[in-house]
Amino acid sequence: MTITEQYLRAYDQQLRTDAETPSAIDVTLEGPLRLVTFDGGRGFITYQDLGGADAGEIAVLVATAISHFQADPRITEVEWKTRGHDHAPGLQEALLANGFTPDEAESIMVGPLEGLARAVPLPDGVSLRKVFSDDGVRAMSAMADEAFGDPASPRQADSLMARLARNDGMELWVAESQGQMVSAGRLEPVPNSDFAGIWGGATLKEFRGRGIYRALTAARAHSALAAGKLLAHSDSTEDSRPILERSGLLKVSTTTPYRWKR
Repeated sequence: MTITEQYLRAYDQQLRTDAETPSAIDVTLEGPLRLVTFDGGRGFITYQDLGGADAGEIAVLVATAISHFQADPRITEVEWKTRGHDHAPGLQEALLANGFTPDEAESIMVGPLEGLARAVPLPDGVSLRKVFSDDGVRAMSAMADEAFGDPASPRQADSLMARLARNDGMELWVAESQGQMVSAGRLEPVPNSDFAGIWGGATLKEFRGRGIYRALTAARAHSALAAGKLLAHSDSTEDSRPILERSGLLKVSTTTPYRWKR
């Protein structure tokens, strides 16, 4: 078994469980599926595998899953998280037929935290810190919306504040330049596993290419190592994938979110 295959097996066995959704407020099991409800009217569908289901059986699973969320008026959007290495005949067709639309595919990256934790010099005037307060989290979320070109929304900030209140190990990190937040990301140590997730990397366009995101990643990796974790995982865009590869992470598969909106 290659190291990539070992990492993929660890990913499937350790992360595609309740560990994947620590902030869930409700989880309903439907065959192999986990139908998850989050704060803010968000639904999420995931699974460890589809149990060898054929195309007809998968079509029934998709219809049943979306009916579950449609019956809850609080739910305004649902994500079905597909993985490129799964055996899932007819899944894309069933998702499209039930009103889901695909986002861009991302790379599933896995590798040792030690590689990410190598010291990176910060540009002059840039500093890193963790964020805890309501004001800080809202400023961080607004900056991330701007960096990703999304409309400003309080939903993510509300969700993050709820997570911090649960004290489940999540950490929020930002980089600042002369008092302005310019980059941000989350660290999510996964309980009862070797993993910590490196998520939400967002850097304002004018501050990219200066090593700030890399330094922010190193700080999060140091924190994860201190918590006893060994491996990092992240769903990576093509912008951040080369940064993670240079630090020793490997692309083990792909993931494509499919989204339904009411």
